[in-house]
Amino acid sequence: MRVALAQTDCVLGDFEANLETARAAIKQAAAQDADLVIFPELNLHGYTLGALDEDVSVAADDRRVTELSEIGPDILVGLYEDGDLRRYNSAVYVSGGRVVHVHRKLFLPTYLTWEERKHFTPGQAMRAFDTRFGRMAVLVCNDFWQPVLPWLAVQDGAYALLTPTNSVSTTPRGTMLDNVDYWQDLLRHVARMQQTWVGFVNRVGEERGATFWGGSRLIDPLGSIVAQAPMGEPAVLVADIDLTKARWVRRTLPLISEARLGLVQREVKRLVDEGGDV
Repeated sequence: MRVALAQTDCVLGDFEANLETARAAIKQAAAQDADLVIFPELNLHGYTLGALDEDVSVAADDRRVTELSEIGPDILVGLYEDGDLRRYNSAVYVSGGRVVHVHRKLFLPTYLTWEERKHFTPGQAMRAFDTRFGRMAVLVCNDFWQPVLPWLAVQDGAYALLTPTNSVSTTPRGTMLDNVDYWQDLLRHVARMQQTWVGFVNRVGEERGATFWGGSRLIDPLGSIVAQAPMGEPAVLVADIDLTKARWVRRTLPLISEARLGLVQREVKRLVDEGGDV
């Protein structure tokens, strides 16, 4: 299959303008015969939504969103989801005008300068899902930093992890973490140890004093970078991947086949019973 990484910027709170940016990127990818276009986290809304005076959330199946996939390729877009009573940081996979899967970000950072738990409700499920190309899973930004989630996704049958992200190199308080270095190590480690394709798509541009660094990339199940977008510049990067390579790697070096799920279940239950998080 041919995958496009749409490393885009967006305008905070301007849903219509961001739709146009997405539409242009999808058309550019379609002209290169892309089968799937992956966008950054919250690409249709922007990140610092707490700074807005109005509620700009939309339903995951909003017609303006689903029609983007009618251009040709499947799409994965990030949006501020209206869940009626609650709001979510969601990534929506759409194919042929139909929502295939919605992933609501599970781990919301609320430390240092991040305030996501103030403005979003965390999701309550992580599921791999079937596409017309093969089984995949979505982990939004900080979800990917939680060791158990890539493992769960692969145990649920995913051959590719799609990872939309809003990762910054500087914030209004300056640089606090070397996010570029963290992500480089983490992406390669997960791809190799979980023997899966990883599609990492990071935003570019600036928003309220934060700078997003880009550097989107595709990594194969052996940890090799297949394609990488430039740092700090918008780009639509197209590359071919073969999902069956994950099957071959897992058969050749069976690191993940013996999951001992019963053992994990027992030990997690013990930790919960001892006062851990439910």
